[in-house]
Amino acid sequence: MKFSENTKEIIQLSPDFLGFIFYKKSPRYFEETIPEINPDIKRVGVFVNASLEEIREKSKQYALDCIQLHGDETPEFCTAVENNTTAKVIKAFALDSNFDFNILEPYRNSCSYFLFDTKGQYFGGNGTAFDWSILKKYTLPKEYFLSGGVSLEAAEKLSAFLKNDYSEKCFALDLNSKFEDSPGLKNSSKLKEFMQLLKQKL
Repeated sequence: MKFSENTKEIIQLSPDFLGFIFYKKSPRYFEETIPEINPDIKRVGVFVNASLEEIREKSKQYALDCIQLHGDETPEFCTAVENNTTAKVIKAFALDSNFDFNILEPYRNSCSYFLFDTKGQYFGGNGTAFDWSILKKYTLPKEYFLSGGVSLEAAEKLSAFLKNDYSEKCFALDLNSKFEDSPGLKNSSKLKEFMQLLKQKL
C-alpha cells in the first residue's frame, strides 16, 4: 500500500495483511501515515538489505506486526531482527526452475515464515509467476507466503495448486502488482473479485 485513501478502501475488504514498502528505490516506497487498521489486519513492513537500526525504527514507528526481508539478508540477520523487534520475520526468496531448496535450511530457525517470489529483474513486483509445481520439492515444516504474479486470470490455476498435498504449507497469498492501477495504488474491485473467486473454487 502507498496512498492513505486507497489503504482505507482496501481495509474494507478485510485482508489478513497489508504491506508497506520501506525500500527507497521502489516505486511503491511508503512515506505516509498508516490509517487506523483493525488489529486483525497485520501490518507488514518490507525491507531490502536495510540496517537493523532502520528496521527497528520503522517497526516501532509504524507498529509493524511482520517484517518482510526481501534482500540478501543472512540467517543471523533474520534472527537479530526477530530478537530486536516485536515483529515476526518473513524471509523472501526468488525462485525459478533451478532453485536449490537446500539454501532454505539455515533459515528454518531464523524466521517465522518464508515468502516465495518469482526470480526477476527486481527484488519484487516483477508481475510474473514461477512454476508453482516446483514447490513439490519443498519439504521443510515452515509455512510460506506465495507471491509473484498472482492474478485474477490465475485464480483457477491457483485453486488447482491449493488442492495439491504439496501446497499444504502455503499460508498466505501475496497480491500486489496484478491488482494495481499504478504502483502502490490497488484496484479494490479486482481484489474483491479475486477473493470471491478463490472462496468459490476452494
